[in-house]
Amino acid sequence: MILVFVHGWSVTSTATYGGLPDALAVQATLTAPGLNLTVVQIHLGSYVSFQDDVTMADVVRAFDRALRDALLPPGAPAGTPLPDFSCVTHSTGGPVVREWVSRLYDGGARLKQPPLRHLVMLAPANHGSPLATLGKERVGRIKAFFNGVEPGERILDWLALGSADQWRLNGRWLDYDPVAVDLYPFVLTGQTIDAHFYDFLNSYLAEEGSDGVVRVAGANLNCLFLTLKETAAAVTNPHPHFDAQPAAVLSPDGGPRMPQPPLAFGVIPDASHSGDSLGIMGSVTPQNAAAKPVVAEILRCLQVDSPAAYGARVAALAALTDATQQAVALAKPDEGQRHSQLVFRIRDDQGDAVDDFDLYLLGGPDYTPDNLPKGFFVDRQRNSVSPNCLVYYLDYDVMAQLPGAHFGLRVQARPAAGDGFVGYAPVEFRTDGAGLAMALKPNETTYVDVVLRRHVDRAVFRLGAVTPAPLDFKDRKPSGTDVDTP
Repeated sequence: MILVFVHGWSVTSTATYGGLPDALAVQATLTAPGLNLTVVQIHLGSYVSFQDDVTMADVVRAFDRALRDALLPPGAPAGTPLPDFSCVTHSTGGPVVREWVSRLYDGGARLKQPPLRHLVMLAPANHGSPLATLGKERVGRIKAFFNGVEPGERILDWLALGSADQWRLNGRWLDYDPVAVDLYPFVLTGQTIDAHFYDFLNSYLAEEGSDGVVRVAGANLNCLFLTLKETAAAVTNPHPHFDAQPAAVLSPDGGPRMPQPPLAFGVIPDASHSGDSLGIMGSVTPQNAAAKPVVAEILRCLQVDSPAAYGARVAALAALTDATQQAVALAKPDEGQRHSQLVFRIRDDQGDAVDDFDLYLLGGPDYTPDNLPKGFFVDRQRNSVSPNCLVYYLDYDVMAQLPGAHFGLRVQARPAAGDGFVGYAPVEFRTDGAGLAMALKPNETTYVDVVLRRHVDRAVFRLGAVTPAPLDFKDRKPSGTDVDTP
C-alpha cells in the first residue's frame, strides 16, 4: 500500500509528523502485515503561507502535480493514471485532499472513481476553525495551528467559520457516495486541550469540545444541510421584544440533507491538535506507538476493503467516541462535552446576500428566547468576508433538555417590509414536533440556508397616461401593496 502524508499549512519540516510515519510502518508489520506500507510524504510547502494570493484551487493543482511526480515513473506520458494510494492528513490537509477529490473526480451526478482508496483525516478543519477570524498576524503566532508563520489571506478566508468555500465543498460532498467508488473516508480527532499552547489571551485555545484548534463538530464530515424558505403562512410570537409583530413561517425545502450512509468519525482519547506531548500526530513515536490509540485506529481504517468493513468501522468509532466523551465528562463535570455548530446563511429569493439582520434562537412551547436552557450558548461568530453568514456554537447536551424538543429561530432583516419601497418581513422557523434532530445533532455542524422574500412595493414603478404637464414623483410614497399581491 502506498501511503501519502499531507500536512497542514505553514509546515516547513517533516518534523510536524512526529514519528507517526515510522510508527505506522513498524506497527503495521506487527498487527497488519498485509498492508505492506510504503510511506510517501507530500509537502504543501511553506510558500503557501506567505502568499496572500494563493487559493485552495492553486494548492489542489500543485498537490496533483506533486502526486504525479512522486507516484509515477519518470517520463510517464501525460494522462497516465495515478496508482491506487491511501492518504493520512493533518489539520487543513484534510480539506485540501477533499478539494482535490471534488475538483478532479466530480462526475456531475455522482463521484467518479479516484485512485484514492483511504482518506484518514486527523483533526481536519472540515468546517473551519474559530481561530481563523483572529487575523493572519495573531493566528500566525499560534503555534498549535500555524506554527508561528503568518498564513495567507485566501487560506484564512477558506478556514473562517461559515466561509463560502466550506458551504460549497461540504454541500457537494453530500451528493457523493464515496464508499460506492471504493473511497473510504475517516475522521479521527481529539478533544483534549494542551496547556502548553494556551496563551491566556485567546479563549479558543481552551474551548470546550475542541482540540484547541478545531472543534469536534467542525471536524466531523457528518453534517446537516437545511434550506428554509419563507412562506405565506404567519405566526405571532408572544415575546414582548417582538411587539406582537406577525412573522412569516419558514418551511423546510425538501427536508435536511446528510451523508447516507453515515461516514466514519471517532474522537481519540487524550489527543490535542498539535505538539509532542498530546498532539494527535506529533506526539507519536515508534517507541510509544503501541500505547497510542490513534495508531491502532489508523491501521484499522487502512485495512477496510469493503462497504461492510467500512460500516463496521463506523460503528466501532461511534462507540469509541461515546467512551471518550463519557470519560471527559467524568474528568470535567462542569464542562460540556457534546456540542453542535450552526452555520446560518441569510439571503433573499433574488439570490442576494442579506447582511443586515438580527437572528434569535427560540425554545419552549411558546418559542421565545427566554425559554432556552441556561448554559446552552458557547460562542458566536460572523464571517467577515460573507457577513450574511453567522455561526453559533452550542452545548448539545444542554439543548437536548428543551421540553418537547421545541427549537426554532427568528430572523428580522433590514430594511423591514412596510418601511419603504423594498424590505423583508420577520420570519420564524419552528420544529413543531419534528424533534431537535431536524436541526441539531451532537458533534456535528448544521448548515441552515434561510431564504427570505424580497418585498417590493408597487410604487417602485408605475405607468400612467401622458399628461400635458411634467409628472413630479420625487415625493412619491410607498403604496403599501406588494408587487406580488394579486
